[in-house]
Amino acid sequence: MSPSTRARTRLGFGLIGPRRERHMVSVDQLAALALPVDDDGTVIGVGAEGRPAVLGLNRPTPYDVTLIGGLWTAQVLALRAAATGARIVVETGRAHAWTTLAQAAGGGQPCISLHDVGRVPPQGASAGSPVVVVRDCGMRPPRGRVVSGPWQSVLTLLPYLSPVAPRLIEKSSLVGIQRVSPDEAAQIGRIVHLSATEMQALSTLADGVTLWCGKGDRQFVMTQATDAESGLLGSARRMD
Repeated sequence: MSPSTRARTRLGFGLIGPRRERHMVSVDQLAALALPVDDDGTVIGVGAEGRPAVLGLNRPTPYDVTLIGGLWTAQVLALRAAATGARIVVETGRAHAWTTLAQAAGGGQPCISLHDVGRVPPQGASAGSPVVVVRDCGMRPPRGRVVSGPWQSVLTLLPYLSPVAPRLIEKSSLVGIQRVSPDEAAQIGRIVHLSATEMQALSTLADGVTLWCGKGDRQFVMTQATDAESGLLGSARRMD
């Protein structure tokens, strides 16, 4: 390394780049920068305005998600979360429904593991190795041995509204709702404080559409499979 190069090197930061004038805009000009900026995470579909909807599952704090919907959507979310570098741990009583997905994901690298209900071991999640636990345990999932924590999110799939749903919804940071009956829509609406219009829409949602409800936020999202996802999972469907 020449003396001139050493002079331009900062320990731990590499070479100092070329000096440029700063590019600045006024506050009034910021509105013109209509860039689709959102949280880092997994693209789960598009919103009503056609912009990408992003779900941040890899977090330094505990994060619980409840999805009242179909297996197809849960599996697409698992695939896309794996693509962001997360390890996917599936707790399920129907391993046959996940086996093909687990074998195909990761290009031969083991990134999706399957476990019987109540048999998920500690995962040792960290910032460098985040974990998403998918609980596909039927209408009445037992309390999980592995819970959400730093860099470990838990997504619980419920095929329909069940007696345990209110408890799960109350503890969740995010709730996804796909097509349900009008009676179920009314019950869910009371729990998550939906408007009358939103409740009415729940019983008519198309396959692949989910109403995601966060803290003070509501968004209808259409999840469309890529060619690779369609080849593996088929077309979007609410019923399994």
